[in-house]
Amino acid sequence: MHYKYISIEGNIGAGKTTLAQLLSEAYQGRLILEEFNDNPYLPMFYKEPDKFALQLEMSFLLDRYKQLNSILSEPNIFNNFIISDYMLAKSLLFAKINLNQGDFKLYSSFFHLIQKRLPRPEVIFYLHANADQLKKNIQKRGRSYEQNINKMYLCKIERYYFEFFKQHPDLKVVIIDVNNRNWISDMYAYESMMKVFEQDYQQGINYIQLEHNV
Repeated sequence: MHYKYISIEGNIGAGKTTLAQLLSEAYQGRLILEEFNDNPYLPMFYKEPDKFALQLEMSFLLDRYKQLNSILSEPNIFNNFIISDYMLAKSLLFAKINLNQGDFKLYSSFFHLIQKRLPRPEVIFYLHANADQLKKNIQKRGRSYEQNINKMYLCKIERYYFEFFKQHPDLKVVIIDVNNRNWISDMYAYESMMKVFEQDYQQGINYIQLEHNV
């Protein structure tokens, strides 16, 4: 591994957490997982998005900041490789989708103030899956409040991610196409995925197509 701090990103149901856990085990890295299951606003947001959007996005931002700041500000001399299943900037992307213009302006000002206090990941690995694949994954993991997420919303999320990456050419972004790749149970697909993390990458967007088992 060429990096000390990486983030795994992707749409809802793309497999971010699973991959981060696998990488943490493979490289003996310190793992940062997003803590969203206890957020009281999440199920309420899916039922009434206009009513609870600001509360949800502000709570996510504060929770993410506190978690990242707590871990990243305390170096571990025994293990200096860190892997996270999110980047702080995802807060801004989801807020842009879910908030009205006035709320987003206020939110954005607050976001940029606290973002400066944290180091950013050296590289972002983004798992790309189409809406049909994401819906299957969402249904399979069975979180009740996610079952009504529609494909249009998922497509919008990915579009905002890609726009963000294009607007920040100074970032290192690796987009991995995971459509029709069961890298969790298929050993060949898993080994192909692991090879992605052994490479060094240039600034900007790097596209990766996983190898086929032929």
